Amino acid sequence: QVQLVESGGGLVQPGGSLRLSCAASGSISFINAMAWYRQAPGKQREWVAEITSGGSTNYADSVEGRFTISRDNFKNTTYLQMNSLKPEDTAVYYCFAKVVATFGYWGQGTQVTVSS
Repeated sequence: QVQLVESGGGLVQPGGSLRLSCAASGSISFINAMAWYRQAPGKQREWVAEITSGGSTNYADSVEGRFTISRDNFKNTTYLQMNSLKPEDTAVYYCFAKVVATFGYWGQGTQVTVSS
């Protein structure tokens, strides 16, 4: 079992920044990659970014160049630095710990609202 706790969401104006955190605990040795997803009201959950156990990162086209995923192995924490935020970035952001391609663990989500 892996437990994930997200934090760092909130209300920010367009063009602003937020940093999300995802603290992992439990059987973290089984985690192959960490990812962030988001779900806006009335829309399907979408993948945002991923960082592998080797440190490789990938981003959705919609956030490339604005968001940065990183991790602190000593703290077992994954981060999502979000800059130049847009109203369309408004969503609940979820942390995901990938164990295998078709299985992983989800955090509880944290709300990000971009509005003036």
